[in-house]
Amino acid sequence: MPSTVTREDVIAAAARIDEAVEHTPLIASHIGGTRIWLKCECLQTGGAFKLRGATNRLMQLTEAERKAGVVAFSSGNHAQGVAIAAERLGIPATIVMPADAPAIKVDNTRSHGAEIVFYDRRTESREEIAARLADEQGAVVVPSFDDPHIVSGQGSVGLEVLAQLEDFGEPAPTAFAVPVGGGGLASGIALACPDADIIGAEPEGWDDMRRSLETGEIVPVGPDAPETLCDALQTPRVSPITFGILRDRKAEVVAVSEDEVTAAVRWAWEHHQLVVEPGGVAALAAVLAGKAQPREGLVIILSGGNIDPALHARLVA
Repeated sequence: MPSTVTREDVIAAAARIDEAVEHTPLIASHIGGTRIWLKCECLQTGGAFKLRGATNRLMQLTEAERKAGVVAFSSGNHAQGVAIAAERLGIPATIVMPADAPAIKVDNTRSHGAEIVFYDRRTESREEIAARLADEQGAVVVPSFDDPHIVSGQGSVGLEVLAQLEDFGEPAPTAFAVPVGGGGLASGIALACPDADIIGAEPEGWDDMRRSLETGEIVPVGPDAPETLCDALQTPRVSPITFGILRDRKAEVVAVSEDEVTAAVRWAWEHHQLVVEPGGVAALAAVLAGKAQPREGLVIILSGGNIDPALHARLVA
């Protein structure tokens, strides 16, 4: 497998998965009097952008690999993306999920035929468990972001935005604000849209990409990281692939608080009746809080919508 990813890889991935994913809406909005765009990956099949990378990765498995199956690890959105792609392609899938994953994400993953193995987020290594299971089953590990095919699949979001703005007769995007967990989505978009600035947003205490870019080397999340509503962004360590792409693109990453995330969940609902999970609004939260400035041509990615209905009702109340 290649260790680098190029814009040509993103273009090839977008063509490969074109009929297997939704072309999600791009809608205009206003923040502080400035018109911005919202890319609604919360309306993607499976409720998040993750189906893109998972489909691109699984479509490239050999026949022997498809028979042996795949193993993935995820708190939920990548789990669902892999489960849906595997179900469609007739591939057995095992997903390693944290025991505290939201019930809606566990149920949705299981509904697509995947087997779930739970682990303790604080005391066990999901990577080690996945590697052991893959070795036992002869399966292929499908990581959530540390894979060139995953990154190139996620980058199809950026190409889709370029095409949509052109269809609208609008200028190309000047910047993307993107939620960051492992950085697969942000780095894929960075490759797809080389002329746009990239602004990432992470939850406070889980802002390892921000600190990694500031120090120039990968810094893992500390063992005392706080609880966060943004379960989708609780990645303990970013990958050399995503870190390298965002470093080379001079991406800026900011950290958002729980209150800022809650306000963004409420704003998406009140202004556009969009149900977006806390991790999915991290970038919107950064713009609403003034940590990333609204500007003409800014595209904010709403990356996921898988939130427990009771939690959503509480946050928007």
